[in-house]
Amino acid sequence: MAKTIDASAVLAITFGGHDTSAALMIGDKLVAACAQERYTLDKHSRRFPIDAINDCLSIGGVNITDLDQIAFCDDTKYLVRERYLRPALEDNERLNFMSNDIEKIRETLLIEDRIRDETGFMGEIRQYRHHLCHLASAYYPSGFNEALLVSYDGMGEWETGLFGIGKDGEINVQEKQVCFPHSLGLVYSAITFYLGWRHHCDEGIIMGLAPYGDPKANIPKSSRTYIGLMEEIIVETGDFDYEVDQRWFAYYRERNKWVSDEFIDLMGPKRGSNATIDPHHTNLAAALQMRLETVVLNQLKSARKRFDIPRLAMAGGVALNCSMNGKIESSGLFDEIFVQPGSGDDGTAIGGCYLARKTFNSSIKPVRMNDYYKGYRPKENEIDEIANSSDLAYTRPNDFYALIADRLASGKIIAWYQGGAEFGPRALGNRSILAKPYPESMKDFINERVKFREYFRPFAGAILSEHLSDYCNISQLSPHMLIACKIYEKSQKEIAAVVHVDGTCRIQTVSESDNFRFRKIIEAFYQLTGVPVILNTSFNVKGQPIVNTPQQAIDTFRKTNLDCLALGDLFFEK
Repeated sequence: MAKTIDASAVLAITFGGHDTSAALMIGDKLVAACAQERYTLDKHSRRFPIDAINDCLSIGGVNITDLDQIAFCDDTKYLVRERYLRPALEDNERLNFMSNDIEKIRETLLIEDRIRDETGFMGEIRQYRHHLCHLASAYYPSGFNEALLVSYDGMGEWETGLFGIGKDGEINVQEKQVCFPHSLGLVYSAITFYLGWRHHCDEGIIMGLAPYGDPKANIPKSSRTYIGLMEEIIVETGDFDYEVDQRWFAYYRERNKWVSDEFIDLMGPKRGSNATIDPHHTNLAAALQMRLETVVLNQLKSARKRFDIPRLAMAGGVALNCSMNGKIESSGLFDEIFVQPGSGDDGTAIGGCYLARKTFNSSIKPVRMNDYYKGYRPKENEIDEIANSSDLAYTRPNDFYALIADRLASGKIIAWYQGGAEFGPRALGNRSILAKPYPESMKDFINERVKFREYFRPFAGAILSEHLSDYCNISQLSPHMLIACKIYEKSQKEIAAVVHVDGTCRIQTVSESDNFRFRKIIEAFYQLTGVPVILNTSFNVKGQPIVNTPQQAIDTFRKTNLDCLALGDLFFEK
């Protein structure tokens, strides 16, 4: 079948681990990016992303035959060689690890056949290194002509982190990679697992728990402090290097065990998922977070001194740690930082698109991308049809924004569903739950009665960008909710529901060019209350992905203690 479009089109696929996804670029523009979890409702999905692929093509208005290239966001031959063959040759015990994964190895090496079978695509397929995709996802959408590029995560093919420099549209890897088993991301995942939550899923919970602990406290029945232990675990060995002492962990040799017997002997048994959270757990979380921030900041200080580049672009799952990002921003090391909103493995599909596009347009340059509403968008009349087929009453208000602001000011909790879905784990105003940012008890109510999650989990504050300096001292905008900043003490009570126990807030700045309808709500709320901030959290419940479709929105509205639902132009109220 002949192509139906004139421009080149490339599709990138992330598959083989958690957070599978797809993204589509037509010409130099990223037009779609979708995570598979939103369609199959298995959070951090590992399924082949056929639903995400099909929706990308639908959003872009193209057929599979219109694609000039499919990018796969891993180098499979390199992966098998470095993850399996080389370790097995060096360590006989790793042979068992390899033999248990024979089927997975076969599937990995045959990935291009799988892609063709699933999609029917018969054109060129290219494979790109995992961390190079992360760097590309940070560099090209940053808009920085020159930037220090950094990626930290659990593990790519074999690398767990990468430094590079982006300049004039080119990416040059500058430092040797940090490789498995030395991984900031895997240490964070291992401690997450020990503390009773899910690895590769709940690391953000540990970040929220950390401010409740004291990293300098002594471990019970030990002369060690918690931070002292973390300094033993993660040892800085050079300006751009660190090592993880493997005697504390088991993930290198035993799948799904994570921490070693020696760790358990010192720290006590793993916390059960429903067990009480005590100071031992909060202190360990605090020490883990402190050590992560220290190691990353020290590496960035060395890089800033060596390369003298004033801008930083970050990706990789560790870059979703907004507390760490806040420390980087407030350090003054860089004039500006950019964090890819899809910094997890799903975001490698964005980087894969740029790398694939560069094979057709070698002169492609970074252009700031603020629109991350690249996911599922309801079809024409879909919302009306879903609403009419439900048994719920609704209205179509004339003064929509004033009505929403009035309900928020009166203490109502409102689900807000509009336009295209956000890509990445943060709800930026199209798939959100909204509330007024005060009193402090509002946070407890939403955690317990709406989101059904832990009491200590913080919420983000969405603020009119021109009022940012009234509430915190941050030197740049934060449109993607990825920087935690310290709220002035005089302002903390005014927005107490979005201020964490340490006085910080994961802030989302909303400018006139960011999200018109979402901004209109905040403007109306400001006119009514004098407060230019609203509480914004993702439209989902604990353990579920963010809602994707109008039907999912109505289903979630029914089964939670939400008061209202704004679905497109329709308004539902219980």
